[in-house]
Amino acid sequence: MTRLIVAAGGGGDAVAAAMLDAALYGDEDQAVVLTYAWDRLLIDPVPGPRGAHAFTGLSQITPAVSAVPAEARPVAPAGSTLPRLAAELPHTFALLDPHQGAEGVTRQLEELVSHLEPESIDLLDVGGDILARGDEPTLKSPLGDALTLAAACQVNASIRLLVAGPGLDGELSADDLRPVLGAVVHTLTAKDVEAISAVLEWHPSEATAMLAATARGVRGTCEIRDAGLPVPLTGESPRVHEVDLDEALSRNTLARAVMTTATLDEVEAYSREICGFSEIDYERNKAAWLKDQPPVQLDTEALLLQLDQFETAARSRGVTHTTFRHITEALNLNGSQRDALRQLLINSRPEQYDEPLWHITTNITTKPE
Repeated sequence: MTRLIVAAGGGGDAVAAAMLDAALYGDEDQAVVLTYAWDRLLIDPVPGPRGAHAFTGLSQITPAVSAVPAEARPVAPAGSTLPRLAAELPHTFALLDPHQGAEGVTRQLEELVSHLEPESIDLLDVGGDILARGDEPTLKSPLGDALTLAAACQVNASIRLLVAGPGLDGELSADDLRPVLGAVVHTLTAKDVEAISAVLEWHPSEATAMLAATARGVRGTCEIRDAGLPVPLTGESPRVHEVDLDEALSRNTLARAVMTTATLDEVEAYSREICGFSEIDYERNKAAWLKDQPPVQLDTEALLLQLDQFETAARSRGVTHTTFRHITEALNLNGSQRDALRQLLINSRPEQYDEPLWHITTNITTKPE
């Protein structure tokens, strides 16, 4: 029997799907994870999600769905974490291609369900922005989640919507989400993280990194993204909730609007109209800016001095942890230098590595006894 997990927003949701699969179902039969190839600008210098045309070496599952095996490669200059995920995890990663809008994603889902005849279908979102109305001032990346939600609601199959780590994406707070969250399906533990522990050493996802850290017992406030958003790490953070799919659709204005779209351009237009922005526009603007930035050499002494200054300021804001993505941005480094910076910091100050996060202060207990 096969299980299907749809990673609502791609990127870190795909990694969380692998962790959840092991936690809920064990590791005998691995799930198929349907996910966007959308790694933002840290991994992929090209704005927006990648479609099937942006890869070589894909493996056809159905006419509209391809798997991304370990030997697949993104066509330069694009980048993707999916081939490496396929190499390091036992799951099949199927490519969710949004370029034909909700009609295309719905077709992909329908073909996959018909082909696999899965015993279960879970739609997974880390953080909970799939429940956004669209007008929240803290909303940053609604497009992918709204598109997968719109498609899932049109498929003639029983699909369970799961929200892991309420509030961990820094977009909707746990307080905002609490009234709509259903029963706790599972509370992730340190043992559950073992399934993806090696992946967390290199994957850039912040929300899934915090989800794993809180499953290991980390508590505090984590600063994320280029904007330095503070995210509380609490006892609620490692929980996985079931949410009513129809209720999610009734809340998500963007998802309802894009249900009949046939192109990604249409989806973007609705996002600009309803949410006031398209996150792909943000990536386009940032990519153009990054292209003009001169490369910065990694000077250990200078970087540690900059880190001290950053930590002093963060500590004054009550921050206890941060991600390596945020440190990379805060020190004005290029996303391609994230791994080298991470290794430099762990080698220099191993006691501050609260894997997979960076521990800023020792003024609180981070791991309860």
